[in-house]
Amino acid sequence: MTALGTPLPFVWTPHPVVAMSREALYGYIEGDDPLTGDRVIDEIIAALTEAPGDGGSQTGPLPLPQEEAVVREEQLAPDTEDNLQRLFYERGWTDGLPVILPTEERVERMLGGTGRPRDEQVGEIFNHDTKELIRYTVRDIAVVAVMAGARPEHLPVILATAATKQSALTPSTTPFGSMLVVNGPIRNEIGMNSGLAAFSPINLANAVIGRAWTLMSICWGYARPKVTLWSSQGNGFLYNNMCVAENEEQSVWAPFHTQKGFKPEESVVSVWKGWNAMNSLQAAASRTVGEEIGLQLSVVPAINSSACIVMDPLVARQLKESDGFESKEDFSRWISENALIPNGRYWDTDTVDMLMTPLASAGVEPYISWKKLPDDELIPHYHNADNINIVVAGGETSPVWKTTDYACWGVAPVDHWRP
Repeated sequence: MTALGTPLPFVWTPHPVVAMSREALYGYIEGDDPLTGDRVIDEIIAALTEAPGDGGSQTGPLPLPQEEAVVREEQLAPDTEDNLQRLFYERGWTDGLPVILPTEERVERMLGGTGRPRDEQVGEIFNHDTKELIRYTVRDIAVVAVMAGARPEHLPVILATAATKQSALTPSTTPFGSMLVVNGPIRNEIGMNSGLAAFSPINLANAVIGRAWTLMSICWGYARPKVTLWSSQGNGFLYNNMCVAENEEQSVWAPFHTQKGFKPEESVVSVWKGWNAMNSLQAAASRTVGEEIGLQLSVVPAINSSACIVMDPLVARQLKESDGFESKEDFSRWISENALIPNGRYWDTDTVDMLMTPLASAGVEPYISWKKLPDDELIPHYHNADNINIVVAGGETSPVWKTTDYACWGVAPVDHWRP
């Protein structure tokens, strides 16, 4: 992997920032930079008035010690397996669990899973915290796939995931989670689980593909505590990123990738990110499924109308056959119109205030109009039905679902990476 620096000035402030008073935030500006010990306001002035490299604020990549740097070594010296496992862990190249050591023989075997040249660039990703542009090749991703425990037949999906240019780890102080969904024929070809216990730790393909996304993100430099990793509590979903295949065979609706313009016979990976994922307690008995899902989605006010509902095939079948929703789009529109919350509760939510208030100030609808409404007015906070996505997965032993605020951050074809 190649890491290129760019001379952009940046200044660090203390945390937390969200939910702090104006007085506290002003104090941060007048206080010291936790990285350098200099006054933040002085560094800001220097960044705005001095040429890069003349002093003042930090520019270019952070001066990380070698063991904290992005993985760059072509080959390590021979050693015992125990020593190498310890080395990988101490250098921060693992997810805390043992890895399969990427020997030359294992990497060569893995490269047999794709027909693309080993030196072909798969993608690039910009690490904002260290100001590095990370470029990675087919061979780089094959190394990560070996470490994750993948087989050659899994490599096309892992390469497609890398091609989305998205990190599984989000440089935020909040506990972002990620999800990875696979559609198309490759699901069954490589034995992915879309049915019974689809999210459980029982399936090799689901586990290693999801883990590979985390490991490649770590090797891109996204897991350096207080350098690129800031999440106060973290998120356990990141071990395999809720990697799952859609249960296309048992779904009564069109698969997700066809909603994005792909053909049913094409294989596609989609990557998702968000803050919250909530299981349904049981089936909807006293209320309709739509009402129950709408209530869950309103527990946390929507950001950009983003939601992904992962439902068992039984739920999708009930929504279509009993409630008349002929398509995923029909149900998304119903949720958009009927999931309502009081306007005051919406705007009093810190993340909404931080992310949506600037849109209202810029005159963006419907936010500017909502700002003028009384607090008790009910608003359709999932106002954009196109951002409410549905994935069908599960084994039909119970009509359950998961509601999430996950947004789709990228979609990539898998077939390009096949042998």
